[in-house]
Amino acid sequence: MTTRLTVAQALVRFLAAQYTERDGERRRLIGATWGIFGHGNVAGIGQALIEYADVMPFHQGRNEQSMVHAAVGYARQSNRLSTHAVTTSIGPGATNLVTGAALATVNHLPVLLLPGDVFATRPADPVLQQLEVPYAGDVSVNDTLRPVSRYFDRVTRPEALIPAALQAVRVLTDPVRTGAVTLALPQDVQAEGYDWPEEFFAERVWTVRRPGADPAELAQAVRAVRQARRPLVVAGGGVHHSRAEEALAQFASATGIPVASTQAGKGSLRHDHPQDVGGIGHTGTATADELARTADLVIGVGTRYTDFTTASGTLFAHPDVRFLNLNIAPHDGHKLAGLPLIADARSGLVELTEALAMHGHTVPGSYVAAYTADKERWERRVDACLTAGDDGARPTQPQVIGALDALVDESDIIVNAAGSLPGDLHKLWRTRSRDQYHLEYGYSCMGYEIPAALGVKLAAPERNVWALVGDGTYLMMPTEIVTAVQEGVAIKVVLVQNHGYASIGGLSESVGAERFATAYRFPAGQGGYTGAPLPVDLAANAASLGMRVLRAGTVRELREALAEARAAGTPTCVYVETETSDTVSGAPEAQAWWDVPVAETATRPSAVRARELYERHVSTRRRHL
Repeated sequence: MTTRLTVAQALVRFLAAQYTERDGERRRLIGATWGIFGHGNVAGIGQALIEYADVMPFHQGRNEQSMVHAAVGYARQSNRLSTHAVTTSIGPGATNLVTGAALATVNHLPVLLLPGDVFATRPADPVLQQLEVPYAGDVSVNDTLRPVSRYFDRVTRPEALIPAALQAVRVLTDPVRTGAVTLALPQDVQAEGYDWPEEFFAERVWTVRRPGADPAELAQAVRAVRQARRPLVVAGGGVHHSRAEEALAQFASATGIPVASTQAGKGSLRHDHPQDVGGIGHTGTATADELARTADLVIGVGTRYTDFTTASGTLFAHPDVRFLNLNIAPHDGHKLAGLPLIADARSGLVELTEALAMHGHTVPGSYVAAYTADKERWERRVDACLTAGDDGARPTQPQVIGALDALVDESDIIVNAAGSLPGDLHKLWRTRSRDQYHLEYGYSCMGYEIPAALGVKLAAPERNVWALVGDGTYLMMPTEIVTAVQEGVAIKVVLVQNHGYASIGGLSESVGAERFATAYRFPAGQGGYTGAPLPVDLAANAASLGMRVLRAGTVRELREALAEARAAGTPTCVYVETETSDTVSGAPEAQAWWDVPVAETATRPSAVRARELYERHVSTRRRHL
């Protein structure tokens, strides 16, 4: 039996019938579709979304990249069991997807991209917005999505949709392969009719696997843990993706092994769990980084070991350090010449905990006492940093974090991605629930926060969702404020005005580039942008987009504004200008190095000094073979 539909209608109907299931939890795979329409998708996907509006919810976006960020935020909050699709026209609408696709793929978060494409039948060639490639007639701008997609296909015939759609869903639901998936849809093919087998539209449930450990690898892992005197767990984003937080807590409590976390893994343990020692790496805590320097076994759970985590290869300094990598992805499980334990994070932790319990294994009490005391000392530094200062003065950025930290409970979610905030949050934020800390630091994309908060709020409408945004990232992509206002999605935006790229300004100074072109100020002679601050009112901008705005000039006013925003049932922005003077107490400095190459030859003293320091750090780098 067949049904005649257009390709676009068939795709929408197919997507509405796809489900995931893990641990008995069943979710619709594609919860909604985001779209901006042009000539490349309005008559195809656009018409199909009207045709099937009763089974496929729709959200109107303002920027194609933002739509992907919103879908990614939704996917992460949904534990990768559900995501959104994104449809665009051809040309700039399609190429605007590339950054969002890269972010999704880097972070192993599923999103389905449906860009329009040029005519497959080529009745007119070129068409509006077509990029002509003289040496290849089958290339379009959508090919820019190939390297940032986990699966890519161009559907040039109606019948080709069936295998393409099935392969797309297979990758979206694969815990190892998932990321951005692209189905490029020529605009003529979208609108073409075809007789579809009814089986194509049957409800399908895709099981998200939880593979266990190989017995030989598990035995090897148990031996490694039992032989270690100073083991340390590095918890990555895979802990959250697997919902392995409880299993990790039981492992840590049973063994006494401390747990440090990457940006993606923060919140794997609550901040007050005895074994939680905070963030690790360049933006980590002094406690975690000192444990890393002296660890003889590093147990990576669901981590990719990025350069921020390893301090560019300088952090794990014990002469005999070994690595044990529990990861569902073999590519990551073999990093740093580690012992691989290829398994789902939760399954692997449960098996490892049970195997160690048979030997009654725990770390020495002296080790527990030492890191516990270190943790208490660090917490006193955090307290001083978050609460220091005059209530009547302009707040520092750590005081902004402190005011929010004092207000929220475990139901709140904070979203951040770029600038100086991620470093401060990684060191200072006290995570109260498994999904409270939503940091996108795999791609660290400016502009992610507001649309991602929108996606998170759509996935968890009962929660308070905060987008923490600096002025630099706000200016990149405030557009989805309009969508939040339009659809009544009550996100909270904390807009921090510090007059420039604060994070890169500090980095620039440290590498001898003298903060050149990192401040939002008027030019002043040959000294770069060192004049007066620009007369830009970002609060007025947010208000002009329809958002309610609360201005806070002091620490006291900030606390009041945050409390009012938290209680609000409409999209609300708290605008605060922070104190940036070097004499004002800020967050603790970096506890570990990060490799940003410094000019090898220079005449300016700042660059010469920076190069000398750089060479000292480089000399401590290790290759773990």
